Amino acid sequence: MNVTEAVTSRRSVRAFTDQPVELDKIRRVMDTARWAASGCNFQPWEATILTGQTLADLQAKITTSAPQAAEYDWTAPGTEDAYKQRLNGVSKGMFGAMGIARDDGEGRMKAMMRNATSFDAPAVMFVYFPRLMKEPQWSDTGMWLQTVALLLREEGLDSCFQEYMALYANIIRDHLGLDHERYMLFCGMAIGYREPDAPLNTYDRERVALDDQVKFLGWE
Repeated sequence: MNVTEAVTSRRSVRAFTDQPVELDKIRRVMDTARWAASGCNFQPWEATILTGQTLADLQAKITTSAPQAAEYDWTAPGTEDAYKQRLNGVSKGMFGAMGIARDDGEGRMKAMMRNATSFDAPAVMFVYFPRLMKEPQWSDTGMWLQTVALLLREEGLDSCFQEYMALYANIIRDHLGLDHERYMLFCGMAIGYREPDAPLNTYDRERVALDDQVKFLGWE
């Protein structure tokens, strides 16, 4: 698989098979991802990847606990119409694929709660970093996460980024043995093999037109 194929075939997968994620594959991915770019070579990202009973134990805690207030805000762009429309577009595609009507509040909430078990993915990575890290290091962590996602595609695996896990940061930090004062829990990442025919993995996604986002100067 070349880079273009990895980029265009990557999507947020929300339906996984029960095939286990092989340790040698995930170690190979994570070892290669160490070469992702980071300003000043800080390499701020840290992570723990869970599977099996230790993952099940954590998910049991999450599904029986109330969410906390998130320690950062990922919803702010929704206050502007252009970004809100993009959010509404992906929501329409996702809930439409599940056959859940717009006015079915209970059905939508039940579907969203599948985040708590990472859509039954066989492995989940939890990403965190010291709180002293600022915006540039958050950006570096994002570049590393994208690198991980593309390397997973090379191995035939898929993923779904989960900022949702920030709603359970305290429970996750406790389960992983992390110091609450030192570490910011950033996100989860569901990892596994996609169900190729699942509607949640096949609905059409929208992307902004290139010329609406990028300008090219100096080629005239």
